[in-house]
Amino acid sequence: MIVYISGGARSGKSGFAQEMALKVSSAPVYVATAKVWDEDFAARVARHKRERGAEWTSIEAGADIHLQPIKNRVVVIDCVTLWLTNLFISYDEDIERTLAAFKAEIDGLMALEGTFIIISNEIGMGVHAATELGRKFTDLQGWANQYVASKAEEAIFMVSGLPLWLKKSN
Repeated sequence: MIVYISGGARSGKSGFAQEMALKVSSAPVYVATAKVWDEDFAARVARHKRERGAEWTSIEAGADIHLQPIKNRVVVIDCVTLWLTNLFISYDEDIERTLAAFKAEIDGLMALEGTFIIISNEIGMGVHAATELGRKFTDLQGWANQYVASKAEEAIFMVSGLPLWLKKSN
């Protein structure tokens, strides 16, 4: 089962996803898709790790998430934006190849038993990107988000810490 949670920066996505995971599992998995690029980001990562309790298993994977040891687990994948960035760089900023690789990973997750709570940013709701590369990535992110949302059993949009259900499982 895929649960998709999107929203803007600091909208409460990660906290909500973690609470959701802890309601259904006493030993959830947290998959961090980020690569640590600088000291500021390293501090953010350290803070996030401290905020999660010892009950969490952490996996750092920038790609091939469906190949990680997550079958039959409750998993929070945080986040699509950084996951896509990793793929976008590895595919030389080729939107079509990146999107195909991302869709294949989502399809791989769907083939696994488990609950996968996938977090993403809605970057296309803000200011129009100033660069061609920024516009390409915004388009890529939008198409990737649409794909995950279409496959998800539940889709939730976070605004100011409040969840709005776009799609709810029965």
